[in-house]
Amino acid sequence: MKKAESELDYFHGEEKALAAYPKEHFIEVIRDVGFECDLCGKCCTRSFNGHVSLLKEDVVRIIEIAPDAVCPSPHFDFCDQEGRFYVFGYSLKIKDDAGGSCCFLENGRCAIYEKRPQICRIYPYMIHRETDGRGQYDWREISGLNDHGLYGAEMTEEVAGEIFEDVKKYETDFISQEKEFLKAVSAYFEKNKLKHIQKIHDKRRRDFENGEEITVFVYHDGAFSEHKARK
Repeated sequence: MKKAESELDYFHGEEKALAAYPKEHFIEVIRDVGFECDLCGKCCTRSFNGHVSLLKEDVVRIIEIAPDAVCPSPHFDFCDQEGRFYVFGYSLKIKDDAGGSCCFLENGRCAIYEKRPQICRIYPYMIHRETDGRGQYDWREISGLNDHGLYGAEMTEEVAGEIFEDVKKYETDFISQEKEFLKAVSAYFEKNKLKHIQKIHDKRRRDFENGEEITVFVYHDGAFSEHKARK
């Protein structure tokens, strides 16, 4: 499947770029920014972050706590000729409130803080390339800069180095999970004589946005699980 092959090539490139990313530069950026959490809770809402992508180990841990707290990732990567979507994993559910709060946000605090997902542990730090508001594609190390938290805090090189290792591990694991999904979905489509049809993908996405129920196959632990989803 050409789409899967193209995306797999992309993630191969990102994996190599991440491996070569200079630790010294990350430490310099982090120490210069001096981010400090002020417990505002903004990062736990959809109005600030679109969704919380879960790694495989996160899913296992979250399901043990609350089986209904996860939902298919909102990035509907592939769609077959029958209008069924295929996604690379799960995300945390959000509440139906004004800000779209995380299902575990209670009274402005995380109810599962000690067992929270890995992305929540490293946030707002990141080491991946993305396009900014001006269309420039480059490395990003901090999310939501100047939109939340406090800045200018003192940070030792040792602490910044530990943050780097944690963030790099998360980004590496995320890429590995994406690559595993792409290989699996390509094999699944070939085995079941399925095709990714972009026109059908776009139509069913519009249907979903308009409130219709859709079928989503989520890849997790080496297999696809069927789910019904509604916005």
